Amino acid sequence: MQLTMLGVGSSAGTPMIGCQCGTCKSTDKKNHRTRCSSVIELDNGKVILIDTGPDLRQQALREGLTQVDAVLYTHTHADHLHGIDDLRSFCQIQRSQIPLYGSPEAMKHIADKFGYTLREAGNFWDLPILKVNPVTTPFSLFDQLITPIPIKHGNSDIFGYRIGNIAYITDASKIPESSFDLLRNLDVLLLDCLRYETHYSHINLEQSLAYAGQIAAKKTYLIHMTHDMEYSKLSSELPENVLVGYDGLKLRLTM
Repeated sequence: MQLTMLGVGSSAGTPMIGCQCGTCKSTDKKNHRTRCSSVIELDNGKVILIDTGPDLRQQALREGLTQVDAVLYTHTHADHLHGIDDLRSFCQIQRSQIPLYGSPEAMKHIADKFGYTLREAGNFWDLPILKVNPVTTPFSLFDQLITPIPIKHGNSDIFGYRIGNIAYITDASKIPESSFDLLRNLDVLLLDCLRYETHYSHINLEQSLAYAGQIAAKKTYLIHMTHDMEYSKLSSELPENVLVGYDGLKLRLTM
């Protein structure tokens, strides 16, 4: 299994439009962050995308991504959803419908706002051809167990996901106690870490490190970061088993 971090940025991305801070003006590519998304390539050749942010086209071109067999949605805020139309390129290449998975609320939102994408395959591929699949419990996808992990994002209930011994948690303000049993014995945890200061709908660095210690994955990578988080400075402040994620980072795991 290989996971590629397509983007580790927050909703504004880094550099931010009009910002002249050190991180936004940095020449270190690890400070250049597109909106948050990752892709997992299974050893059986299937490819699972997590979220479709507005930078999906740019991310796919950068990484040479030409295949998406399914999408897992954490939630439906614009920075995690509004690249959905770019799935049409993968439908055109594959000549197949792409299934989407997420909470019933997320799937309803997609059906309400992007109903034109929900179609069966036919003779024309000018639009995405997608199908919503509401999930609330663990399910099998391409012979791999996918476990939705309930997370709080401000007042919203969203999902993280566990895939094998990898867990992906973005946009978290709180991880409910009942979710910790789903996060035991992880090799890799990708974890929200918005900024240094507290925020009402995201955990900050102090909270991220506390959760990383409690979950105790072999390695934790921080994602969904604002321009407040400069790569080198942040890296120097972290425990040995906690690392700063960056766009294009690839993790190879034996499951």
